[in-house]
Amino acid sequence: MALKKGCLIVIEGIDGAGKSTQVRLLAKRLEKMGLPVAVFREPTRGRWGRKIRSMAKAETVLNPQEELELFLLDREDNVRRHIRPALAAGKIVILDRYYFSTMAYQGARGIDPRIIRRRNEAFAPRPEAVFILHLAAAKGLARIHHRRKKDILFEQEGYLEKVERIFQGLKGRGIFHLEAEQPEEKIHQAIFSRVKIILRKKGLLP
Repeated sequence: MALKKGCLIVIEGIDGAGKSTQVRLLAKRLEKMGLPVAVFREPTRGRWGRKIRSMAKAETVLNPQEELELFLLDREDNVRRHIRPALAAGKIVILDRYYFSTMAYQGARGIDPRIIRRRNEAFAPRPEAVFILHLAAAKGLARIHHRRKKDILFEQEGYLEKVERIFQGLKGRGIFHLEAEQPEEKIHQAIFSRVKIILRKKGLLP
């Protein structure tokens, strides 16, 4: 079943907050309902996304402005190649991170989040719902301690505390804040209930 108009849903939060789990649960449930779903994540696995991932694990790092430009290039590519075509095809697009992460992470590196938002919204489709999962930095790091190689740039407790504060301050239409220490199923139900409202407004659900 194709939607007359696509729908963009974003799930955000620091590493360890459970974003990927919630993306998976939501996509699986919508697919079981017979709805067309496309799932993407950022940074992507494309040219710029690979460079970002490599940078995050390096001993030497770029300055904040150079980082921002890489994220913008990666997102422009993702929007052009994946997000806009999926929306045009009438799919429910679920994103594991989007420009709100850039606002938080590069904002915590000293760039004004409002500037980051303006630059992104000049080309990136605005989501109909953004779910931000909140978790203390120390707990997020404890959840991901099993990774083989740490992201030297992004997985530092003091830095993630700044990131989390920016996430907490994000407001606006369609932005929903959820505590990530709740049971996974409870978080999923909260997300799904909001998504259902959106789909009903589109006439897809009764």
